[in-house]
Amino acid sequence: MDTFVKKTNMPLYILLAIIAMLIFSGLKTVQQGNVAVVTVFGKYRRVIRPGLNLLIPFVETIFKRISTQNRSVELEFQAVTIDQANVYFKSMLLFSVQNDAEESIKKVAFKFIDEKSLMQALIRTIEGNIRAFVATKKQAEVLSLRNEIIDHVKEQIDNVIEEWGYHLHDLQINDITFDEAVMRSMSQVVASSNLKAAAENEGQALLITKTKAAEADGNAIKIAAQAEREAAQLRGQGVALFREEVAKGMQNAAREMQQANLDTSMIMFSMWTEAIKNFAEYGKGNVLFLDGSPDGMQKVMKQMMGMDTLLDTSKKKD
Repeated sequence: MDTFVKKTNMPLYILLAIIAMLIFSGLKTVQQGNVAVVTVFGKYRRVIRPGLNLLIPFVETIFKRISTQNRSVELEFQAVTIDQANVYFKSMLLFSVQNDAEESIKKVAFKFIDEKSLMQALIRTIEGNIRAFVATKKQAEVLSLRNEIIDHVKEQIDNVIEEWGYHLHDLQINDITFDEAVMRSMSQVVASSNLKAAAENEGQALLITKTKAAEADGNAIKIAAQAEREAAQLRGQGVALFREEVAKGMQNAAREMQQANLDTSMIMFSMWTEAIKNFAEYGKGNVLFLDGSPDGMQKVMKQMMGMDTLLDTSKKKD
């Protein structure tokens, strides 16, 4: 270096300054989330990564900086169905560089002249695929085919944009509309369907209410009838038991009087009047017909004694 300085008569500090300027001019910074493509006289040389990089001054240059982050694009376009109905789409596209490998970056850097050309090709490819799919469907089918449209587009363009060095992450169809006249007609159909559904629901609710009420009334009547039947059965059993006990008492009294050689007519008359008294006190009727003659009382006593004899015989058999 001293020889060079002597020959050129250049001060050393100037030479050092020139060298420093050359080095600093070759230092390039790449931001995080980006890579840069370096060329030498227009020919691809290498890819530099985020951070501080040193290029050969005046030889190596940065041809293009490429973002590796996700990017989104909103699309609005029109398609026509097979029955000539206009369909308007609003969609959102999410994509990014396929990866930061050298081959993928080279595709992204050199496939299109600039960013505008890339976006035009990407948008036209997606819109073209959606239009081609919708053109085979009827207007009434389109609203229910949102997922099918997305799947079709992804299947068709995945390979295409991978050749460009990009990857499609997501395609969303945010809105599907039709001409104003069609939208009014659809609104009327929906309103009619809602009214019909409301009427059907109201009718079903009324039917259920009436059915439940009828079931409740039927159960109440059934329970009341069962209770009345059981009460009548118990009343009958009580009356039968009462009659049985009265017959036994009268028979025993008559038997004891006969054994004592007493006139049974007086006892029969006393028991008869006592029975009439009880009928008058506890009976619910207004008129009571009785045979009060001695023959009538004698007949009743014989029936009671005969009933007691039958009861005694049945008990002995048991």
